[in-house]
Amino acid sequence: MSTTFNSMPRPSLWTGLAIQLRVIGALVLREMHTRYGRDNIGYLWLIAEPLMLGSVIALLHSGAASHDGFNPVAFTVTGYCIFIMFRGIVNRSEGAFESNVPLLYHQQVTMLDVTIARAVLEFAGTFLSFVILLSLIIALGYTTFPPRPLWLILAIGYMFWISLAVSLVIVAGTYENSALEKIVHPFTYFMIPLSGSFYQMVWLPPFYRDILLWVPLPHIFEMARYGMFRGTNLEFVDIVYLTGFCMVTTLIGLLLMNTSRQRIHLS
Repeated sequence: MSTTFNSMPRPSLWTGLAIQLRVIGALVLREMHTRYGRDNIGYLWLIAEPLMLGSVIALLHSGAASHDGFNPVAFTVTGYCIFIMFRGIVNRSEGAFESNVPLLYHQQVTMLDVTIARAVLEFAGTFLSFVILLSLIIALGYTTFPPRPLWLILAIGYMFWISLAVSLVIVAGTYENSALEKIVHPFTYFMIPLSGSFYQMVWLPPFYRDILLWVPLPHIFEMARYGMFRGTNLEFVDIVYLTGFCMVTTLIGLLLMNTSRQRIHLS
């Protein structure tokens, strides 16, 4: 009795998803060990670096006067910690293809898995540092518990999504393109004044505000502040536009990554 390929059992969608999640988990552990090792404080560097940077920013603004009723420490910590999530994920995507080509010998490992693993690791470090800093400034009386925490979490989720989408484009774009690699870090610094991380849209003249709202990041920070502070609103948040931008950027990144993958020859 012959057996045809059609009669062979195929893994279900959930089985395939579980396999890829295990692959990504293994890649996260590999990346964490490669980056931080076990020397000195080891894996604690994952949160120590963003925590120290966020603490310095908070201290610099601890003596500043409040603006529109916002405590400057809480306002700055919220903006900075969420922005460094974007900066960290995007910066880590530079040159990811070249440094991880040997992993592609494994059939179940793809560059998408590697990119997601790097993004997850960076997200974990910045998110944990934000939670620690937020807990500290609440305990010290600089602010209160977020009145709308689900909106704050949603904003952080969107920041992870847009960061991952942009990193997909950069991973594919920087493969065998050293010129593009050199502008990734300047790009993330250039995005600081355009992100709305340290100011509200309502503070800007309408002409400049309308231009800036074409950038997706201000929508995310307005959403985060709505979750974090009382007296704020979602007037300048367009969730449909933000979601559409993330979806289109993700699709472009996946298409570019597939094109770049076809140019790789494993020997």
